[in-house]
Amino acid sequence: MHILVVEDEPKTAAYLVKGLREQGYVVDVAHRGHDGLQKAKSLPFDLILLDIMLPQMDGWSVLSALRRTDSQTPVLFLTARDSIEDRVRGLELGADDYLVKPFAFSELLARIRTVLRRGPARHPEVIQIADLEIDLPRNRVSREGRRLDLTQKEFQLLSLLARRSGEVLSRTVIAEEVWDMNFDSDTNVVDVHIRRLRAKVDTPFPIKLIQTVRGRGYVLDADR
Repeated sequence: MHILVVEDEPKTAAYLVKGLREQGYVVDVAHRGHDGLQKAKSLPFDLILLDIMLPQMDGWSVLSALRRTDSQTPVLFLTARDSIEDRVRGLELGADDYLVKPFAFSELLARIRTVLRRGPARHPEVIQIADLEIDLPRNRVSREGRRLDLTQKEFQLLSLLARRSGEVLSRTVIAEEVWDMNFDSDTNVVDVHIRRLRAKVDTPFPIKLIQTVRGRGYVLDADR
């Protein structure tokens, strides 16, 4: 397996190269974003480990440019940027996984193996569920062709439910993913935003997509 490491910090890059080669991987390194992109476009890698804060060209731009070439090489972001917004952005741009520094090398290896077993996977830029359409890059939502005006948090909440359509998400999971907070039973922020989201996404339309599963949480599903 051939892995490209795009990392500008010399000690981190050397640590990754040494550890991965000891595991039997063939490893190339690029220390600048533009160099990493050129290598990724010119050689057939099985996986790319990509930092975000890079000289010349940041990791967001590298991944965007790579996906515009229709490359399906799996990409794992390896970065110190740990906000939920950064993780969501990375996955929506087409990353296959996202690991925050500092990390345990054993966890990195486990994630690499999981991504390689899964094979290349492109994440959709537009999610369609029944008559609901979510355009992730443009932050646009419509139902029956009608544009819906959502706040940023409402959009993040709806995007989370849509990406995991059919899966019941607990209030704890939703709070962690959308607000980057541990759920407090005295806090009704999730329920309040679900009510507001329903008023825009469901109330004006005959088919109700956002469902409450008693005692478990919420699910976006057109078939319930």
